[in-house]
Amino acid sequence: MTHNSVLLIYTGGTIGMKEDPELQTLVPFDFSGIIDEVPELRKFALTIDSYTFNPLIDSSDVEPDMWRNLALLIKDKYDCYDGFVILHGTDTMAYSASALSFMLEGLAKPVIFTGSQLPIGRPRTDGKENLISSVEIATAKGPDGAPLVPEVCIFFNSKLFRGNRCTKVSSTAFDAFSSPNYPALANAGISIEYDTKHIGWTGKYEGNLKLHTALDTSVSIMKVHPGITENVARNCLLGEGIKACIIETYGSGNSISKKWFIDIVQEAVRKGRILLNVTQCLSGEVNMDIYATGRALKNAGVISGGDMTTESALGKLFILLGESSDTEEVKSLLPKNLRGEMSK
Repeated sequence: MTHNSVLLIYTGGTIGMKEDPELQTLVPFDFSGIIDEVPELRKFALTIDSYTFNPLIDSSDVEPDMWRNLALLIKDKYDCYDGFVILHGTDTMAYSASALSFMLEGLAKPVIFTGSQLPIGRPRTDGKENLISSVEIATAKGPDGAPLVPEVCIFFNSKLFRGNRCTKVSSTAFDAFSSPNYPALANAGISIEYDTKHIGWTGKYEGNLKLHTALDTSVSIMKVHPGITENVARNCLLGEGIKACIIETYGSGNSISKKWFIDIVQEAVRKGRILLNVTQCLSGEVNMDIYATGRALKNAGVISGGDMTTESALGKLFILLGESSDTEEVKSLLPKNLRGEMSK
């Protein structure tokens, strides 16, 4: 294995853009010359290699195939690098980080997603700091030589978050991401301070990576809202080809109590649809035992998503459905904490 080495994987996104002086437009730069763009990286005693997706992908166009390619690339290069930094557009970064966390079972090295709100070639860019700190975290090791952060994470604006606990909260601020239900794993100030008790390291460097690349995307998302119609609910829960639906409910897991809605929920469960309840709130968790409307969903067969984010719930369902056609098996695994994505 090559020690003190990191692989930068550029998938696309704002961070990899610079201004073309002739065209006066933003264009991707060649990441093989990343040291010239970010000379501060020379101060690390590291080997820094890069891999650029071709074609580059706008994060709004991210598809599960890209996640498969990322997982396969990390698997292929796993023994060659101490860690991986994935440069990604911000719009779907939380979806990609969540999905990768479930796809990379037994991960024992850092996989750090980062990006920027301003292109790396702009004077006030946040991209340089995000990239520099991500590289340092991706190669950070404890006294025993084991990686400090053997997880899929997102680093943004001086904070390191567990990837499957993140959501994008701002389209314009540098602190674009938040992890409302789980503490930051590290804070980058004068030095990088790691919250080791919240990092999901088992205490032993294993390195036995197992991929899960079978993804079934037959999942819908329905956000409960005032005025939702019977047709909308029926299409989301009973639409052709749908195997599961994430229901974004109010507060602690509450929904409308109209008979037609509960009837549709019950029909969907009878027909084998998997219904997962997550809250629309940024923080907190689903508890369907508090109010009557929540209990009605629970009694109908809806599963609590606890404090999972929608992004994490989607990735988890894609993986579980892709690996099992047994509805009851999938239902039994959904409430379980598989990759630190939920508190209970």
